[in-house]
Amino acid sequence: MTSSAPTGLRWGILATGGIAHAFASDLRTAGLDLVAVGSRRPDAAAAFAAEFGIPHVHGSYEDLAADPEVDIVYVATPHPAHAENALLLIEHGKHVLVEKPFTLAAAEAAAVQEAAAARGVLAMEAMWTRYLPHMVRIREIVAAGTLGEVRALTADHTQKISDDPSHRLNDLALGGGALLDLGIYPVSFAWDILGAPATVAVAARIGETGADTEIAAIFTHASGALSTSISSSRAAGPNTASIVGTEARIDIDRVWYTPTSFRVTTADGTVLEEYVSEVEGRGMQYQALAAEQIIAAGGTDSDVLPIAESVAIMANLDEMRRTIGVRYPGEADHG
Repeated sequence: MTSSAPTGLRWGILATGGIAHAFASDLRTAGLDLVAVGSRRPDAAAAFAAEFGIPHVHGSYEDLAADPEVDIVYVATPHPAHAENALLLIEHGKHVLVEKPFTLAAAEAAAVQEAAAARGVLAMEAMWTRYLPHMVRIREIVAAGTLGEVRALTADHTQKISDDPSHRLNDLALGGGALLDLGIYPVSFAWDILGAPATVAVAARIGETGADTEIAAIFTHASGALSTSISSSRAAGPNTASIVGTEARIDIDRVWYTPTSFRVTTADGTVLEEYVSEVEGRGMQYQALAAEQIIAAGGTDSDVLPIAESVAIMANLDEMRRTIGVRYPGEADHG
């Protein structure tokens, strides 16, 4: 169920790919006001508008950015375009919800942060998992001390997607690789529960195109806790996660980063809580509702995922890429 009432904010969507369809569907499920779509291909914008009953159709990103009937825009382009698209929208005074990863690299993320602050608008990373009801409850349980001292966290994001060299996930020109598409989920989860990593160890398998197909990470955190993750674009795994404490643990069922179930189990095996998500649609509406509430309250940043943390996570991902030797076209050589 959707917990917050819509605020009347008028949404636009920039780009019309698969993730844009999922988001538009969830906006409609939540009863939010989707009024505009923009694409560089007018026919794609028109088809998308017809599918979702959207009144304003724009055949360019510039026209969408200039639409006075739009308050906030969801950026749904491939990773390398996120910063450019967000900066265009911010320049026109629009709030932005930018699909994850927030940008391609930390320097771009910092530029978006600076522009949003200067313009006084919300710029928020669309890490939708953080806003899902089961994750809200998990943070409450951890904060209450139910687990005791959290010693370890583990998560995987493993999917069999495609070994086609031209597929987006294998194309370095499109920000391809398991890390930015899939690894961002467990990395962001570790930050959410344990804070920034103090040390980062990483290993990867590199595919034929130079993009990472598997990546594993071990983080240490300020508390002494360890977090581990494995991500793959070539093989499907359990997609589960656990937070392990001295008194109890939380086991999140598949698929842990989507609306799902979890249980809290003590060290002696007693189940303290079982949680089952009841969510309409995919669950992307919760981040949209959060953005609306922030703006309605006069805010320009998310307390669930502040933009400074999105920038810092991008720096973390940059460091991981440097370690495994993955570099995108146009990037300066990693020293």
